[in-house]
Amino acid sequence: MITDNHGREINYLRLAVTDRCNLRCSYCMPAEGLDWLPRRELMTYEEMLRICSLFITMGVEKIRITGGEPLVRRDLVPFLYKLSEIGGLRELTLTTNGLLTGDFVSDFKEIGIKSVNLSLDTLDKDRFFQITRREGLNKVLETMDKLLENDISIKINTVVMANKNIADIIPLVRLTQHLPVSVRFIEEMPFNGGTHQVTLDWDHRHILDHIRKQFPAMEKLPDAPYSTSYNYHIPGYKGKIGVIAAYSRLFCGSCNRIRITSTGVLRTCLYETGSLNLKDAIREGCTDAELRKRITETVLKKPADGWEAQDTLMTQHREQESMATIGG
Repeated sequence: MITDNHGREINYLRLAVTDRCNLRCSYCMPAEGLDWLPRRELMTYEEMLRICSLFITMGVEKIRITGGEPLVRRDLVPFLYKLSEIGGLRELTLTTNGLLTGDFVSDFKEIGIKSVNLSLDTLDKDRFFQITRREGLNKVLETMDKLLENDISIKINTVVMANKNIADIIPLVRLTQHLPVSVRFIEEMPFNGGTHQVTLDWDHRHILDHIRKQFPAMEKLPDAPYSTSYNYHIPGYKGKIGVIAAYSRLFCGSCNRIRITSTGVLRTCLYETGSLNLKDAIREGCTDAELRKRITETVLKKPADGWEAQDTLMTQHREQESMATIGG
């Protein structure tokens, strides 16, 4: 196992395959989008397969594919087939906004993907357009239905934003009455690639209090090891509710995750920039043994939590990044 300097075993890799997205969500990027990376700066699928294979030999058991929106990258599904065949990988999943996903659900089932994180911040058509700056709510809901029909479990990720989608919290909770989905409400984070500052008027406590007022019988569920969410259940409902203290960073102490951006940068924490570029190392001719050494040395510098990482980031005077460039 890869172990950091705080004794935490790292067995979960989040791999971004692109920075591009077909939405322009206000909490992720400016309305005009980003300066998309040239293709030559992205990792190739061959490089990603080599990196993933290496991490699996080092103890990684779960890989989540992210973006941007991963399905905007051409030939993603053949890559997923190849990735799923690597021995030692126990779980392969992805995060998607659902707009392009419906056409590939049967492939996901054949590949062995058993769970998908679906980004959905509102059930209202007009608010969907206001938040994402695009049309497409119906396609997302159709994707949700197809995933459930194919027995692929769904975690709905909802970023809670003051003055934008508060009215959607209760309707999204009610989805769990008849659907076996987990709806997870996420504190807004400062990764929109612009100047908007997070005030956190709606932190995890405020979100929970808001839900409890409507559903006082809501019960706490045991949280799985390494869980980023505090999980709950309303008696008689099929699904679950989660609250993720993403900005408060209450789950950092048990962190078992690392990220690789679409350009190959290894980030040991969401709130730090990364110092090792695996794509560049591969193109420089590094052997697997040399890559293992560099990875091990980098993970040993993993911050204790997101606050420590952010303090370092502030001393470097870095500009605010977009979640799409980090890897969602």
